[in-house]
Amino acid sequence: MSNPKTTDRSKPGDPAPYYEAHVFACVNERPAGHKRGCCKSRGAEPLRNYMKARAKELGLDNLRINQSGCLDRCELGPTLVIYPEGIWYTYHTVEDAEEIIQRHLIKGERVERLMLQPEDKLPEDRLAKAEQ
Repeated sequence: MSNPKTTDRSKPGDPAPYYEAHVFACVNERPAGHKRGCCKSRGAEPLRNYMKARAKELGLDNLRINQSGCLDRCELGPTLVIYPEGIWYTYHTVEDAEEIIQRHLIKGERVERLMLQPEDKLPEDRLAKAEQ
């Protein structure tokens, strides 16, 4: 059986996607002091706003950048996911956001240093991989 996470789920007769890419940026807010934290308290809202304005400035009308509620990867935030690929990123600066725009959304590449893997749960998970 194939892995549904890596399988093209389109079916014959499906309409073409409305957008070439759809970015969901978590801006969820939890109460102050919550043990998992939240993307909003880590600066997600201005970063999402930057990405949205920058995409408009660049004339990238074939994609959509939306805010989302909790994506359940709070400890790694701010996080976003880009579909149809299903690639997850953590990003912390305008420079990170710009790199995602330029490399992933425009060139179709990946920003490996910011990519999250399914098994990543805590920042230490990402750091351990970076050191290998």
